[in-house]
Order: sequence, then C-alpha cells, then structure tokens
Amino acid sequence: MNDILRITAAEPVVQGVLKLIWNDGYEGIVDLRGIIADGKIFEHIRNPDNFKNVRIAAYGHSIYWGSEDDEEVDFGCDRLRELAEEQAALLAHAGST
Repeated sequence: MNDILRITAAEPVVQGVLKLIWNDGYEGIVDLRGIIADGKIFEHIRNPDNFKNVRIAAYGHSIYWGSEDDEEVDFGCDRLRELAEEQAALLAHAGST
C-alpha cells in the first residue's frame, strides 16, 4: 500500500459536516461547523447549496469548494484525518461516561 494518505471520497452529511474516506480504508465524520462559522473566507460554504458541492483535489491531498483553478477554501487531507480521529475519540469518550 502507498504510504501517502489521500482522501478517496467526500460527501456532506448535514450542513458543515462531511463523511470522508481515506485510501487506507478509514471512514470518518468531520464536523467543520465551528471552523466555518466565522470569517469572510468561509461565507461561500456557509450556504448549504454551496457546501454540498465539496470536491476532492487531484491526488486526494485536500478537499475544496469552487473550481479546480480557484481553491480559495480548502482543507488538507492530513488535518482532516486528525479532526476525524479527534472528534471520534471525543464521541467515544462521551458515550462511555
């Protein structure tokens, strides 16, 4: 298997939340609502009609919204994986208490 982590699938679950799949088979839910709640740069994807148009960049190194030559808003593969794992751990911990 290739050691370079890549995103192979991305789909919106609800506004601000994505289900992502990586090339190592890991599937995770990433809640971006807190990140995109503020800031002019995220204004475009706060609109649910725009958020649902998430795209995977060539080679799976990131996800983005917009056209391929205009990736103004993007999130990197590695950071998304960290977020997915952190958020899953928080949910598991909350469920065990």
